[in-house]
Amino acid sequence: MKTALKDALAYLWDGWGAAVGLLMLIALWELGHTVYGSFVLPAPIETVESLASLQEAGKLGPAAWTTALRAIGGFLAAGLVGSLFGIVAGLSMTSARAVRPIVTVLLGVPPIAWIVLALLWFGPGGMTPVFTVVVTALPITFAAAVEGSRTLDQGLEDMARVFNAPFLMVLWEVHLPHILSYLFPAWITALGMAWKVAVMAELMASDSGIGAEMALARVNLETGEAMAWVIAVVGLLLAAEYLVLEPIKRKIEPWRRTGQGRMRKMGGF
Repeated sequence: MKTALKDALAYLWDGWGAAVGLLMLIALWELGHTVYGSFVLPAPIETVESLASLQEAGKLGPAAWTTALRAIGGFLAAGLVGSLFGIVAGLSMTSARAVRPIVTVLLGVPPIAWIVLALLWFGPGGMTPVFTVVVTALPITFAAAVEGSRTLDQGLEDMARVFNAPFLMVLWEVHLPHILSYLFPAWITALGMAWKVAVMAELMASDSGIGAEMALARVNLETGEAMAWVIAVVGLLLAAEYLVLEPIKRKIEPWRRTGQGRMRKMGGF
């Protein structure tokens, strides 16, 4: 019980840094509104009021749910497939070299190009955003998994074998922490990419979701409503990262917290 409470307090304390960053961003936002006016950049309070109006009108929930399903669904598929295949490819130098040009090509193709191709292949609808999310997020997780597998410390593995450690223990205590140290940053990057790509694809090729609502606000020159949808997307992204990925990361990587605690005691950052 005490350990859980301590972890919760530490998590909340670490969140103060993010809160300070958000407050600074809001202050800059208010300054921009003062300089350019509401038509170019609505004030934060105006945007919140627009967001509340969308909620009262019954538009916010369905649009956010649709976009969340597409973004998170595509992210999960890309994360699972990319991570598994990347780990397998990273264990073989030949496989890693063979797939490297493919990953480079996939990373080099801009999301807008995938949206256009998906629109031609699948037509307007829900499949276009999901496909675009998968094809843009998968190379990120794949490349991280390959790098994590290739850079495993052979000395630690040899030491585990000398002490006759079971295979599952070696996998869990040696291989997995190292690979996850590469995968978690890639997953967070891929998650952010998933939201952006999903909204972009909806804006161009769908009649539902946050992107479609933003396109409608653009046509009607409703800058406040468009900013409200942007805030909705950012809120969903922060919720997915800090309420889902970050707790999992803290649970699986306790050694990071130990290292951070030592740094604080030594006066580090």
